[in-house]
Amino acid sequence: MKKWRFDFRIWHWLNAFVVLGLLGTIFLRKTFLSWRTNSELIAQKLLEIDLEITVEQSKILAKAIRAPMWEWHIILGYALAVLIIWRIILFFTKSGKENYINFKDKSLHKKMVTLGYIGIYSILLFMAISGFVMYFYESLGLVKDTVHSIKEVHEFVFIGVLIFVPLHIIGVIVADNTDEKGIISDMISGGSKI
Repeated sequence: MKKWRFDFRIWHWLNAFVVLGLLGTIFLRKTFLSWRTNSELIAQKLLEIDLEITVEQSKILAKAIRAPMWEWHIILGYALAVLIIWRIILFFTKSGKENYINFKDKSLHKKMVTLGYIGIYSILLFMAISGFVMYFYESLGLVKDTVHSIKEVHEFVFIGVLIFVPLHIIGVIVADNTDEKGIISDMISGGSKI
């Protein structure tokens, strides 16, 4: 058997794509597609051609411009939820629990890595659940104030993803060049038999 089963490797790379896609939508929300910045820009540019609109109208236009980006955020959120369920199923395979066996015998570094994975999976699970709660708040009978509170926690917990992603990439590159040579190619090819 390969060290990393094919289905686990597919899950890993799909998960990476989805998480990076979600990060991309957040980056766009905070930069190029910020409704606050764009509403001011829209009002200013229209004024230059002798069209005056209200602040509220410019907000509506700016939010309409970024709406397709939010559609992608929602689609990727659904994909993340499916991938989390898939990861839970994969945990019961030999590849899926490889990082979690013999925990007490691991070095401090390997224990920290294992706990980091448990942490990021927990964060992603929370992000998916809280995202669904915000999206379906009316069906769940929640009021907007509750949704606003959930959104604040959702955005705060997101910091964990922002920290994990670069740490994971750096950690894998360092490991591939030190004590775990071939770890990157193993996650592509499956690695040697265990």
